Amino acid sequence: MNFRTTALALAATLPVLLTGCGADSNKAMSFKADVQPILENHCYKCHTNGGPGEQISGLNMSSYDSLMKGTKHGAVIKAGDSFTSALVMLLEGRADPRLKMPHGNEEPLSDDQVATIKAWIDQGAKND
Repeated sequence: MNFRTTALALAATLPVLLTGCGADSNKAMSFKADVQPILENHCYKCHTNGGPGEQISGLNMSSYDSLMKGTKHGAVIKAGDSFTSALVMLLEGRADPRLKMPHGNEEPLSDDQVATIKAWIDQGAKND
């Protein structure tokens, strides 16, 4: 196979491969069905009423309303913009690698779980 044929084959295949990564961003994401279970399994231990994460940051993730309220420093969700949402920055370790969530020995979120949260935020972070 010559270089041109290889380049064309790669160019045709790459978009298909990349669209298979992460959550389906075209699927309508639901807070209750898609996002809340992820938060329950990975965040509630520290970020619910009286937990250490809530005490330090003020972030309570026990409900949609408390999540959207954010921390004592401001909102963690910017509806429609997952890239600049503090929650995603913390999950991905972009804010400060020392602050990557979840902390310590807690199981990190999978790429698909982060992609689900990002898709929900990009779709407007609605309470449904």
